[in-house]
Amino acid sequence: MNRNPSGLLFSLCIDGFVKYKTAEGLSQRTVDSYEWVLQKWLEKMGDRPVGKITSADVLDYMTYLRTEYVPHTFAKPNPAHEASPRKLSPKTLRNHWVTFKAFFSWAVAEFKIKNAMEGIPGPRYKEAPVAAFTQDDLVALLKACIYSREYNPINRHSFVTRRPSAKRDEAMILFLLDTGLRASELCSLKIGETDLRNGKIVIKHGDEGGAKGGKGRTVFIGKSTRRAVWRYLAEREDRDDPEAPVFINRGNHSFNSNSLRHLIVRLADKAGVKGAHPHKFRHTFAITYLRSGGDVFTLQALLGHSSLDMVRHYAQIAEMDIERVHRKASPVDNLRF
Repeated sequence: MNRNPSGLLFSLCIDGFVKYKTAEGLSQRTVDSYEWVLQKWLEKMGDRPVGKITSADVLDYMTYLRTEYVPHTFAKPNPAHEASPRKLSPKTLRNHWVTFKAFFSWAVAEFKIKNAMEGIPGPRYKEAPVAAFTQDDLVALLKACIYSREYNPINRHSFVTRRPSAKRDEAMILFLLDTGLRASELCSLKIGETDLRNGKIVIKHGDEGGAKGGKGRTVFIGKSTRRAVWRYLAEREDRDDPEAPVFINRGNHSFNSNSLRHLIVRLADKAGVKGAHPHKFRHTFAITYLRSGGDVFTLQALLGHSSLDMVRHYAQIAEMDIERVHRKASPVDNLRF
């Protein structure tokens, strides 16, 4: 390999870095994210020798991302927001910085060049508060799965109809809530990995199972969810095909994370539930599990977390809930001894 930093172009380094991170065992989604961020740099800054890139270049680009870059979105334009174009979130800016940090650390080790990230602090951001669905939210979502909006024809009584995808959508909502699966894991799940007799669900290792970081695990679903999934699959011609996706769209293909998110948002809009997205079911599962007496170590295994950091966060939320309930329901305080 050419180890002359003055002659090795950034575009060639992207290819080498991506191959290195793939061999290191990172998930395909993480590697793809790294490559996308670096390609965005290439589009803006041009293809120059990697050894010629300075800290000033990185600072200029980070400033551009913060102040000028307008991210592409598939959302419909909102006239009310035309005066203030959408900007990258602090978390996304941080993700760009993390990518550059990883890339230039690799380049320093590989080519013995000066680290262009030296002295550049990571963008600060506040972690978004972990929000869970309320019981009323979940009841409204399940009702939205089954029935269409109310119709009010002229000279006729108003009526509602049952949605064609009612059984699928109800089963999907219950499945997310009962397992805490990530969107990618639900979309990758196959019929052969789902045992409706005992509720055992196998999330496969690696990209095939959609698990973050490639870590597989076993989770479980209860009787109500098993019954809902069975009712949905009973009408499918491919119900006995172990390689068929558990949940399919109108085109008989598996969902992806984006199409699943769009479905959840549409159902929530119909149900009048704010802030709905697939990952919120994961938060709801975790917090409800702890409220119901589950322990943090089992929850860590069920969620597929490599550390207890996020699980402790859930535990703190559940503990605050218990404290609030006790303040209201304290036997001694209520009996006024």
